[in-house]
Amino acid sequence: MYRYDAFDTAFVAERAAEFADQVRRRISGELSEEHFRPLRLMNGLYLQLHAYMLRVAVPYGTLSSAQMRMLAHIAETYDRGYAHFTTRQNVQFNWPRLEDVPAILADLASVEMHAIQTSGNCIRNVTTDHFAGAAADEIIDPRPVAEIIRQWSSLHPEFSFLPRKFKIALTGSPNDRAAVKFHDIGLMATTSSGGEIGWRVIIGGGLGRTPMIGKQVAEFVPHGDLLAYLEAILRVYNRYGRRDNKYKARIKILVHEEGLETIGAQVAAEFAQLRGGALDLPDSELERINGYFADPEFQPAPDTPFDIAKEAVGDPGYARFLTRNLNRHRRPGYVSVTISLKPIGGVPGDASTAQMTAIADLAEAYSFDELRVSHEQNLVLPHVATVYLREIYDRLVSIELGEGNCGDITDMIACPGLDFCALANARSIPLAQDISNRFAAPERRAELGDLKIKISGCINACGHHHVGHIGILGVEKKGTELYQITVGGDGTEQAAIGTILGRGVTADEVPDAIEKLTDFYLAQRTSKAETFIMAFRRLGAPAFKEVLYGTG
Repeated sequence: MYRYDAFDTAFVAERAAEFADQVRRRISGELSEEHFRPLRLMNGLYLQLHAYMLRVAVPYGTLSSAQMRMLAHIAETYDRGYAHFTTRQNVQFNWPRLEDVPAILADLASVEMHAIQTSGNCIRNVTTDHFAGAAADEIIDPRPVAEIIRQWSSLHPEFSFLPRKFKIALTGSPNDRAAVKFHDIGLMATTSSGGEIGWRVIIGGGLGRTPMIGKQVAEFVPHGDLLAYLEAILRVYNRYGRRDNKYKARIKILVHEEGLETIGAQVAAEFAQLRGGALDLPDSELERINGYFADPEFQPAPDTPFDIAKEAVGDPGYARFLTRNLNRHRRPGYVSVTISLKPIGGVPGDASTAQMTAIADLAEAYSFDELRVSHEQNLVLPHVATVYLREIYDRLVSIELGEGNCGDITDMIACPGLDFCALANARSIPLAQDISNRFAAPERRAELGDLKIKISGCINACGHHHVGHIGILGVEKKGTELYQITVGGDGTEQAAIGTILGRGVTADEVPDAIEKLTDFYLAQRTSKAETFIMAFRRLGAPAFKEVLYGTG
């Protein structure tokens, strides 16, 4: 993984010291909240419903054990003993005191972390596939390119005050695990007719108030030209993106209103001027960055292939873990292990100080000192020899994180909702807990198979409800919290936006509504191989609407 150079170290330390002085002046009254607000947002500090919230960047979702231990230390020392992992591969602390934030930033800097550009109208944390560099289906490890983009975009003088926040995601696999079609810019690794690896570029995706699937603006951009092409896109957006209405300021609106052909032509014109200049990436620089992501020292594959059925005889919990929480590794004898932060009835994405410390120990002992934060609000040990799986599982069980439920109905995404967020209309966390408890039975979960539920407490869609197989959106009507239910969303390469089925229902009614939809799916599926989303595509939204609301 990438290590800070001298510039990175000095830059982050100076920013932390600068913000410490700004906090001092805010506390003393020299700075009003009006003047302090843009300064704190530049450092990832939000003012939420009950307290400040600090969002810490985890570039392309990669963490070391030392960094995870520091997050645990911060949670214990300055917060309430836990942290929240997000769909943007970041981590949030929900209860820091303002006077403690400078110390937190200094602690983060000591392990090569920061909170810069986790807020504001700038290029946010660059995200990618949480199995990057390990997945068997990968064309190329996208993390070196993500790191180059991070360096290019950090405090970019031209793009620090864009019309609106800007998000970039990339995947090195044809199987999209980074939701690239729902980002301002999405990059998918591809291969030219001559065998050269480059990038397919998608622009104008996004969720929130106006969900849109991104559109392809370039079929193939070589590595060496990528930064120039990205800069061309940002220049066009910065020049023409709306600044008079924040609800229409994202690049998706610009692409929609002006048309892909018009925007594509403007990007091409900018690219023609930039190409061959200072943004060209020489092979030597690519090799230097690639060196940070070299393979660890893998062990030889065992003589006998790993057999789940044989390994988990008489232990159904371990069998579920092996079935649901492993991803195929490109190296024989290895797997990637997902640690579910969704224990039955738990708060999605939360981990306690003790759990984070234990997970850091697991990464150090079994995964070459490396961890990943996933878009599903889980954690990943990317490189695990199969001979250690039993030990890892037993240690996860001891910290109450051994649930084998990744990808099933209880592995929900949920934003913090009205329990924390000042923008929310409704609660998300209690609803997720109620659904998890309703579908806790392992037999029921196994019968339902792959099924993604995503919950947002407001239209800003931090819980990605638009792309849930079943999506739940909190709304408010005459002082009552209600929930709209959507069906048919998909955040993969088969990108789809869910269909709203009808009127909102109360929180008490949501688990029953999910029960109706899943019972209908089980009754209608053609075989056990037909997943919920496959059945939806065959049956259509009207059939599910009738089940939920009747023909009236």
